[in-house]
Amino acid sequence: MTEKTPKYVVAALYKFTPMPDFEAAKAPLAAVCEAENVTGTLLLAHEGINGTIAGSRAGIDRVLCHIRALPGCADLEVKEGFSVVSPFIRLKVRLKREIVTMGVPDIDPLQSAGTYVAPQEWNGLIASPDTVVIDTRNDYEVGIGTFENAINPETANFRELPRWTEANLPEDKSTKIAMFCTGGIRCEKATALLKERGYSEVYHLKGGILKYLEEVPVEDSLWKGECFVFDRRVSVGHGLKPGPYQQCAMCRQPFVSGEGAGGYAKSACPTCETNAVEIKRQRAEQRQHQIELARARGEEHLGPRHKGPKHKPQKAK
Repeated sequence: MTEKTPKYVVAALYKFTPMPDFEAAKAPLAAVCEAENVTGTLLLAHEGINGTIAGSRAGIDRVLCHIRALPGCADLEVKEGFSVVSPFIRLKVRLKREIVTMGVPDIDPLQSAGTYVAPQEWNGLIASPDTVVIDTRNDYEVGIGTFENAINPETANFRELPRWTEANLPEDKSTKIAMFCTGGIRCEKATALLKERGYSEVYHLKGGILKYLEEVPVEDSLWKGECFVFDRRVSVGHGLKPGPYQQCAMCRQPFVSGEGAGGYAKSACPTCETNAVEIKRQRAEQRQHQIELARARGEEHLGPRHKGPKHKPQKAK
């Protein structure tokens, strides 16, 4: 196996299904992940399971087998990608109120979600001038890639989307609306919200952007850019191949690797790099100003107090 051969399977999954005993599922699920050296995050709630995990082929298969044995999860669908390095540092299995937090009570995707559209049929739907296409992801995700003609709600988190839809969607409840997200979970809940509000023609991309990039050839694709993912890969492109982006260590925004300058090239985006240089410049100017003031007073500027190395008292011989 060469150094660049992907050896980690990255599995994104979710399933809306009633889990009245989801608390009891946490420990056994964590145990099988740990036994198989699988890392990532898995969320359990009364409405189902959601997460992304990474590990060896055998380890991922073992964990997925365990999850599919949970109530209602036999038909669990998974989007798989690959990575040369492990995209996660540790394992987190958490209990939550929602497996994707929208903050609107009593929304049940099992009862009122929109109509699934397969990746192969998605282009025809969103190319229609009668369709309102909405990207349900956060603004920084949309910033590195989205579908042609999709609306960016410019939300900072998923909790803001219900308020945006209430203020910006057409009043005509028969308007054809198509929604999409990374793996399918956010748009599934978002379409359920719109159905609850009376919209009759609501559609969402089955399997999300990840399934589209996996199955639709580049030459037929209406996707532009990269797809942000919540792990150390940062972004993926067609074929779910890791992209050129990394996350800024300062502002957490994605940026193309190598865009930074100076000592921040591998950790900070160009904006934070520029800001850091500007802060250093301002501090240097302030220090020079203090030196000049001290000279005008006929004093010597000593600069910031310097603490020398601490010396332990020597024991008497």
